[in-house]
Amino acid sequence: MASTKTKERPKPFLFPQFCKACGRCISACPKDCIEMGTEIHPATGFTPVVLDLEVCNGCGLCLSACPEPYGLMPAPADVDLELLEPETLLGERGSTAPTPEPIPDVRVPLPELETMILKGTHASAVGAILAGCRHFFGYPITPSTEGAELLAKLLPQLDGVFVQAVSEVATVNMIYGCGGAGLRCMTFTSSPGFSLMLEGISYMIGSEVPGVFFDVMRGGPGLGNIGPEQGDIKLACRGLGHGNTHAVVLAPSTPQEMLDLTMNAFDLAFKYRNPVILVSDGYLGQMTGRVQLPSYMIKPGLPEWAVHGDEAHRGNLICSIFLSEADLEQHNIHLLEKYDQIIHDEQRADLFHCEDAEWVIVASNTPARMAKGAVQQLRDRGVKVGLFRPITLWPFPIDALTRPLQRASGLIVVEAGAGQLEDELRLAASHAGIQDIPPIHRVSHYGGVLPQQQEIVDTVTALAGGIV
Repeated sequence: MASTKTKERPKPFLFPQFCKACGRCISACPKDCIEMGTEIHPATGFTPVVLDLEVCNGCGLCLSACPEPYGLMPAPADVDLELLEPETLLGERGSTAPTPEPIPDVRVPLPELETMILKGTHASAVGAILAGCRHFFGYPITPSTEGAELLAKLLPQLDGVFVQAVSEVATVNMIYGCGGAGLRCMTFTSSPGFSLMLEGISYMIGSEVPGVFFDVMRGGPGLGNIGPEQGDIKLACRGLGHGNTHAVVLAPSTPQEMLDLTMNAFDLAFKYRNPVILVSDGYLGQMTGRVQLPSYMIKPGLPEWAVHGDEAHRGNLICSIFLSEADLEQHNIHLLEKYDQIIHDEQRADLFHCEDAEWVIVASNTPARMAKGAVQQLRDRGVKVGLFRPITLWPFPIDALTRPLQRASGLIVVEAGAGQLEDELRLAASHAGIQDIPPIHRVSHYGGVLPQQQEIVDTVTALAGGIV
């Protein structure tokens, strides 16, 4: 006579480090053997469920309901579950995906075109398209909105994506996702909106995700006004969210540079796997100027590290969480080494009449335009004055300033702000070991008021001994 004894069905076993506390197993269990836990798992930050298997009949409904492939598992026989590690039971988590290979960018030649007359933000938008950007996420804010409006018209015609997010916080997280997929993306914003993005930018830096942020600075603090100011320099250079964060900060001063530096920003973002910040002021965003398009545009490739959603890249991970203090320290060391490389390789400046200058004006963005006019006027009077215009505010191009500093009787920092550009100069000089800095004077305005050419001329004239 055949035995009627049935094989006992295995009961579930939980790997708490894989439980995401979704609760699906709780709903699926007909015997109420599972309940939500109360203790946070230190490796995940989640609260795993708790099993009480006294009345469990091994139906397996909880196993089917669990969305985690290594969460709830059938308990193996004759194994000490208390000492069991996932690798012991299941082996290493393998992948059949091939090792991804980078797909390089391609420069596509363009025909020679006529010079265009473009508003600053429009020039930057055109530069983004030429750089291969086909994804824009943003929230409108004056005085940056025109750049987003132009991309809203152009991107759909280029099979691109334009998303008006519900907020700046949503914007930066959309950029995180798109950049993590290895795609070129950007946003336009202005000072209050930029402040809201800083936490997400810190996450991007920690996860090494590229993206381009164009901050058209306006008057502050608070809502302030929509006039031009340079009050975000400290945020862009020293305050990109929590942790040890830095990003290349580019400061255009003409519509032509708005286009050129936007294109360059995408290259830098992917070169260093890091966000890049462009900063201009409200006047530069709105003014029009002559812009010559480049002789090429970029057809972007795909980096090997991208989490692109296909089979080849399924083994990749984008993450800024390092729960082990030792691991996080090593990651910070890696980031700091990257910053050192950027400081060494990416300093950029424009020097105008600095070769024999006894007085050196330091200015960026629109104030640099006033300063350049003042230099020309003073040179006509016989005053040896030059303009040092940092194109990268971080890293501040202190190497290019070293020789002018040796000859200068004094520096005049011209800015629409309360010394934030001057602070970058002083910090860079200190880190470079420069001890003898000539006296620093300043021409400053605040709240959307810009320094004027004549007051720069008057300041330098007085310092130079009243030469007329």
